[in-house]
Amino acid sequence: MRPWFARRFGVSRPHIHKPLVSPPVALAGSFFFLIVLGALLLKLPIATHSPISWLQAMFTATSAVTVTGLSVVDVGSQFTLFGQWVLLLLIEAGGIGTMTFAAATLLAIGHRLGIGEQQLIRDCMNYSRVSDIAWLIRRILVVVVVVQAVGMALLMCVWVPALGWGQGTFHSLFYAVSAFNNAGFALSADSLTGWGGHWGIVLIITTMVIVGGLGFTVLADFGKGWRWRGLSLHSKLMLVGTGVLLAATLLFFMLAEWNNPGTLGDMSVSDKLAASWFHAVTPRTAGFNVVDMSALSLPTSLFYLLLMFIGAGTNSTGSGIKVTTFMVLLLATRAFLRGRPLPVIFGRQISSTLVYKSLAITFIACGVVFVALMALSVTDASLGFEDLTFEVVSAFGTVGLSRGITGELSSAGQWVIMLVMFVGRIGPLTLSFLLTRPRQPVVRYPEGEVYIG
Repeated sequence: MRPWFARRFGVSRPHIHKPLVSPPVALAGSFFFLIVLGALLLKLPIATHSPISWLQAMFTATSAVTVTGLSVVDVGSQFTLFGQWVLLLLIEAGGIGTMTFAAATLLAIGHRLGIGEQQLIRDCMNYSRVSDIAWLIRRILVVVVVVQAVGMALLMCVWVPALGWGQGTFHSLFYAVSAFNNAGFALSADSLTGWGGHWGIVLIITTMVIVGGLGFTVLADFGKGWRWRGLSLHSKLMLVGTGVLLAATLLFFMLAEWNNPGTLGDMSVSDKLAASWFHAVTPRTAGFNVVDMSALSLPTSLFYLLLMFIGAGTNSTGSGIKVTTFMVLLLATRAFLRGRPLPVIFGRQISSTLVYKSLAITFIACGVVFVALMALSVTDASLGFEDLTFEVVSAFGTVGLSRGITGELSSAGQWVIMLVMFVGRIGPLTLSFLLTRPRQPVVRYPEGEVYIG
């Protein structure tokens, strides 16, 4: 019932504007629209030096919007300056998220976001805090501009003297955007192989990849203060998980590849250390490489599958099941082995809802990878199981690393990879919401016993 003064003076109930579409539909639709628009632009005659097929344009646009980096054409030689600028904008929009990008554009022109718009963007970003979403978007925009500008300036110090003002400046801008957005697109066919021993390039690129992969909510947390106790549980888990994964990957890569003649074997000690650090950072999300990926040892390739499957952080420029999802699963397993009902970390208890959500995300992700691999085993069986598995997991995590078979995929195989990249970018949980209609149970059933393990 309305209060007496509302009834007496005819005060109407406040009207809450609901989004016209659900957040999963809006998120998936925005990415799809951007992919189609990008394909149309890349198919223009002014975008390429020689004509490309519609399939090649669609594949490249999908890879750019989903910030994957897999490509069936050589970006540096095939696309003109106009085409490379199109790729740059697609990477930027896809990296920070199409909804975030659109909201930032509206804020830049003076538009005030309504309650419904804020809720839609909050749901699309999986941001649960009840606060002004416009503040977060402005903070994201500042971080994007500042980090990329600083990265570009530092890269120019190396590439302008080496390549000249024009080419060096554009190279610096392109790689700054590609690195921060964890896209992995390069202007040379061998990625950054020629710069693998240059510590300046290695440190700049890897730092931008790490910052972009942490997630905007973590960066926003840092904006409120740098004290560890003041950070949220999400930020703490993300930082700890990222640190552990980086250290483990660095150690594993050095041990497995130190004497491999196809990768680190013939390098100097300094170059080996630089390449090892580079490949400790990039396999989770970025997709850059400074060694021949097809020459990796089998243990390293298997370890890379795990890293690519995990991916980056929530609300970041990367994909995968996310680092925090992996951490929650580890903590839940530890809690079970210790006989505790729920996992506890940093003096905080993780709810059963988050544990179930993490299990669902991981299970759906495994299903997507399995189905895609089954499809490729039919369409491209001649390419080999190891290479196909690596390609599928790389596409799902939107990493972009490949063992050199992307251009050899059949037309059907390319469509499969495109679909996997799309699902990997929007997220497995969003996919499940698109395919199902969640309902609240109205009946509670008695528990039954099932023997497992």
